[in-house]
Amino acid sequence: MNLSIVISASIAIFLSVFFFPLFNSTYWLKWRASLIPSTKFGADLIVKNGVIFTSDPSFPFANSMAIRDGRILRIGNYSSLQDLSGYGTKELNLEGKVVVPGFIDSHVHLISAGLQMARVQVEGVNRKDEIVRRVKEAVLNAKRGSWILGGGWNNDLWGGELPMASWIDEVTPDNPVWLTRMDGHMGLANSVALKLAGVTNLTKDPNGGTIMQTADGEPTGLLIDAAMELILSWIPEVSVDERREAMLRASSFALTRGVTTVVDVGRYFPGSSVEHSWQDFSDVYQWADSSGKMKIRVCLFFPIETWSRLYGVIHRAGRALSNWIYLGGVKAFADGSLGSNSALFHEPYFDDPHNYGLQVVEFESLFNMTIASDLSGLQVAIHAIGDKATDLILDMYESVALKNGKRDRRFRIEHAQHLAPGTADRFGQQGIVASVQPDHLLDDADVAIRKLGVDRAQKGSYLFRSLLSSNALLALGSDWPVTSTYPLRAIRTAMNRIPPGWDTAWIPSERLSLNDALIAHTISAARACFRENEIGSLLTRKLADFVILSSDSWDEFATGGSTSVNATYVGGIQAYP
Repeated sequence: MNLSIVISASIAIFLSVFFFPLFNSTYWLKWRASLIPSTKFGADLIVKNGVIFTSDPSFPFANSMAIRDGRILRIGNYSSLQDLSGYGTKELNLEGKVVVPGFIDSHVHLISAGLQMARVQVEGVNRKDEIVRRVKEAVLNAKRGSWILGGGWNNDLWGGELPMASWIDEVTPDNPVWLTRMDGHMGLANSVALKLAGVTNLTKDPNGGTIMQTADGEPTGLLIDAAMELILSWIPEVSVDERREAMLRASSFALTRGVTTVVDVGRYFPGSSVEHSWQDFSDVYQWADSSGKMKIRVCLFFPIETWSRLYGVIHRAGRALSNWIYLGGVKAFADGSLGSNSALFHEPYFDDPHNYGLQVVEFESLFNMTIASDLSGLQVAIHAIGDKATDLILDMYESVALKNGKRDRRFRIEHAQHLAPGTADRFGQQGIVASVQPDHLLDDADVAIRKLGVDRAQKGSYLFRSLLSSNALLALGSDWPVTSTYPLRAIRTAMNRIPPGWDTAWIPSERLSLNDALIAHTISAARACFRENEIGSLLTRKLADFVILSSDSWDEFATGGSTSVNATYVGGIQAYP
């Protein structure tokens, strides 16, 4: 054999054996990564040197976490993350600051909140003349004949007297006016609006609603719950552009408060159109998602009357339409509100002995819609504030569960503010989510005592600790724009329960610990809407939504009341400031 051929063949065999692995794609990628780590193999961002509260009892604290592609890659001590630091990895030194998961506001009306931010603001006003002044100012800047819209008034701030159309008629001779009460269950129309809507002393109360009248039988301008439709149907629909701007405006504000996810129950109130939620879904949320404009994550609930439409969408597209939009379920109303004397109680109002409140939806209809929704796999959330309303819904949920069979359904009761003796235990026994809003008690403490009497108010109002002790899934929220979305304040309220002007806690036995309140605003809030696998805690594989607080230590956060939001991150990207 030719010697040169033998040598050439030997060299070829040697080279193929030695270098063949380099041509294997897996081997090549590993070899390349070992030489120059890149963001494809390592972290995009490493957050270090902080006090990171994971919101998960199995691993409550860490000082560093690594993030890649918007998710948490690993969390622990900084030294344990070094192998994830490579070419292009950025580092954020927290310098000892406290970090918590992005807050989940479990009950908001997001677009309504954004619209209200651009309308007549009467929230917190404690004088009649100031309301008149603000309405007058709005009229001066409006076209003749155009609607003047606003809301947030609370008659309890000026002693309890209910407003009347006559208060604002003089300054609004040519413009219809509609101002909703802070709870959304009552509104004030001026005489121009009443005339336009044809509301007179002959107009009958609709089912589930009340037209307030003077002693002479004339309408005062106040309409409660379903009666609001008499005015709402005359108000021009908000344009698509206005609704889009409202959503973006509200989202930007939520980020300043550390809110990264909201459960949005929509522009759906007693008396309003069920179509609003669907219009907002297509015109606003899907538009924002497809155009890359979403800023916070949303879990959407739709009117229960439209359950079959929601089922159809989920059947075609699934629940998670993206990392931004999740289709949660359906929502209904059982009663009204305490401030409007329309929450439904077993006993009459102390200050209105013939009034037990309103059942705003016919029970058999609600029962049938709940059965159908649940049978279709939809999560059901029902508004109930009075003790009788809550008991009726718990009874109904129990019957539906027995009829439709065992499954993980996580029925929700929104608000659950006033409970009869023993009712708190039923939440845990039935596996019911208690979606509560701590900041409501700041306004309701004095009101509840006046409307329910001391004994009923003290025994049954805002029973956070009792609900938690019953093993209920407690989820905290705000009901924005009824109150502003402000998780840090809500957590302090749940911990302290001290209303304005009080020196002591209202029902101190119902206070929550910091840990319990934080979990209720994060991981439990995520579980309450079936999102625990994606958000709610800061553990591996979760979406990297987190908030950097101003506190320099956990002790400072636990004991201080001045903690604020320094920065909010959504998917590992700084969204505020």
